[in-house]
Amino acid sequence: MTEEASFGAHLRALRQKQGLSQAALAGKEISTGYLSRLESGTRQPTERVITYLAERLGVDRSAFFAIDTGSSLNAAVSVATSTDGDDAVEAVVAALASAQDDDPLLRWQALWLVARFHRRRGQHVEEKAGLTEAVRIADGLALAALQCRSRTELARCLRESGDITEALEHAVVAYRMAKEADVGLSDTGKTLLTLVSVEAEAGRLPDARAHADELVALVGDRPDALRAEALWTAATVRSRQGDDDGARTFLQQAMESLDSRVDPVLWARLRLAAASLYLYARPTLTEPARACLAEADKALSLVGTPVQQQELLTLQAQLAFEEGLFADARSILDRLDFDHLALSYRDRIRLQLLESLLLIEEGQREQGLTRLKELGAEAHRDSNVDLAAKVWRVLAEVLERSP
Repeated sequence: MTEEASFGAHLRALRQKQGLSQAALAGKEISTGYLSRLESGTRQPTERVITYLAERLGVDRSAFFAIDTGSSLNAAVSVATSTDGDDAVEAVVAALASAQDDDPLLRWQALWLVARFHRRRGQHVEEKAGLTEAVRIADGLALAALQCRSRTELARCLRESGDITEALEHAVVAYRMAKEADVGLSDTGKTLLTLVSVEAEAGRLPDARAHADELVALVGDRPDALRAEALWTAATVRSRQGDDDGARTFLQQAMESLDSRVDPVLWARLRLAAASLYLYARPTLTEPARACLAEADKALSLVGTPVQQQELLTLQAQLAFEEGLFADARSILDRLDFDHLALSYRDRIRLQLLESLLLIEEGQREQGLTRLKELGAEAHRDSNVDLAAKVWRVLAEVLERSP
């Protein structure tokens, strides 16, 4: 690319990024015709014009002579896919902000990497934006595998954010595409995993159980992470249906099926799931919950993300509460920054539910009851039938114990 063409490409990209027309950028100093010729590369800018345009755009003059953005994105993606470091993904984030959409496959791959980066940090808003664009690109390319993966991840992100209705729409479409295009066991299995979790959150438990059973049959006896997640999902559905024995059986099979060396993060997450199952069972099973949390704590101290550390603290506080150690529960909750939680929607509601009950135990009954009512209304408004029912049930139990 010639120097004039390179300058013009960067000028056009900077103008479009700020949503300016050629007339708005040109102002009173230069004509739109001259600006158009600069952007097309048929005219060479003078020093005065470069300074003027940089001031109008609010950028340094070096922005007009940056390394070609397409090449920059390509290089950033290549580096990020060959390392586990988040610094490399941050370079992809920066390159995406200025890159042109001249290679949709490259942009899709970059968006995929960045979405996972945001997921590890619990940044659901940023993750949703990237995955929404990934869906659009995949649909434009008409590549079934990318369409399934994009929609599956977007549905999972929406579920974790509490957008159950929209999550269900994407999950259903992704599952249908996977079946029609025969995208393979891995993609079909992950699509089913997400569909089941969304259906369970929406209160469609018969559908969730049927799809969970389909998933378990699909993965068979594979000794890998997908089978462990399938069994975990089946356990979750049975727990929501009140079948605690069935849930514990499936979850135990999931934990036994996965070696910690295969996927240490999933291994630890299964222990967190088991602890959650024990703590929210009735009656509460505190001893096995404590054992699972101890195993998870040891693993997550080495491989845990900020999100998983928050999940661990939440469950440790729940355990202390169930054991009547209210001061310990409060001490653990004080270690969480409630203004910067990266937890999923469901876990945030559970955490606020625990905090409300703790307020009641600490003598702030009216404040605790008010929060419970607000939580129930919020979950109902967000179409999270299962969570709303749980909150209302807890509220009823508290009111029955009125002095």
